[in-house]
Amino acid sequence: MILVNALRSLLHMLFMVVTVIPWALAVLLVSPFISSTALYWMCVGWLRLAVHSGTLILGIRNRVTGMENLPVGSTAPAILLVKHQSTWETFAMPTLMPHPLAYVFKKELLYVPFFGWAMGRMDMIHIDRSKRTQAFNKVVEQGQRLLDQGTWVIMFPEGTRIPRGQQGQYKTGGTRLAVATGAPVIPVAVTSAKCWPRKAFLKRPGVVDFSIGKPIPSQGRDADELMREVEAWIEAEMRRLDPEAYR
Repeated sequence: MILVNALRSLLHMLFMVVTVIPWALAVLLVSPFISSTALYWMCVGWLRLAVHSGTLILGIRNRVTGMENLPVGSTAPAILLVKHQSTWETFAMPTLMPHPLAYVFKKELLYVPFFGWAMGRMDMIHIDRSKRTQAFNKVVEQGQRLLDQGTWVIMFPEGTRIPRGQQGQYKTGGTRLAVATGAPVIPVAVTSAKCWPRKAFLKRPGVVDFSIGKPIPSQGRDADELMREVEAWIEAEMRRLDPEAYR
């Protein structure tokens, strides 16, 4: 079984490498001529390909609950705060959400060949982590603009991929943005590490749960207290979805 999974993992990795190069080149070529929204959905097309190939080749399936908790309306704002266990959710979230998403990510990702170059053409928020105050001011300024135009901001409050069954330190950047803009926060629990472990080459077939919580209002809230509420919901939901990992 390990050999089969290794072969599947290698095939999927090669498939993504082979397909991302022409897709990224196409994005670079057309980006000056189409709207940012059209460019976004063009990029989501490759992400759908990556996710669907993950289902066909790796045997990973998504199971989503709580879609009814998402705000309704073309300009309804939302800040998604998502549990981060692997690359899988970074690919899958844009394919699952009805609104364009803007990731907040470190600028170093822009230098990744092809994938990063295409990301650089998208209307997202890349920051210099070494300049904390300037970085957060940029997040608020660009975040407000994106939210006003109907783009949802997505952040991973733990900041990095966390091994299955573990809990990282939840940072308040997402809730500070929410308090500054008045947008509600939506917690999302994800069990991707069951199939796609952190920094692992070997993937396993199975079901990845995406559980979307109810919107939590941010107006008049304290950012630290709001993040504690988000953390409590996500971590309780993780233990409900994946009890074996937390024994």
